[in-house]
Amino acid sequence: MELTVRYFAAARAAAGSDTVVIDVDADTTLADLESILSADNPDLRRVLARCSYLRDSVALCDRSVTLGTCAIVDVLPPFAGG
Repeated sequence: MELTVRYFAAARAAAGSDTVVIDVDADTTLADLESILSADNPDLRRVLARCSYLRDSVALCDRSVTLGTCAIVDVLPPFAGG
C-alpha cells in the first residue's frame, strides 16, 4: 500500500523533510516502519525511539502492532509544555 508519513517538529528536522511516501505491506509493524524510515539516518532513528504515532488520526502506541490498511502515519515527537 502507498503510505504517507508526515513528520513534525524534531522528527521533521531529523528526516530533512515534512513528508515521505513509501510502499509498505499492511502487515508491516510500527517497529518495521521505524526501521525502514531510519535505515540510513541514525539521527532519525534516535528521534523515532521517543515519538508517538497517529495512524489515520488514531493513536498507535504498540510498536508490535501491524499498520493494517491506512493512508497516513503522523510522527509526533514529545512536545514541551503540553
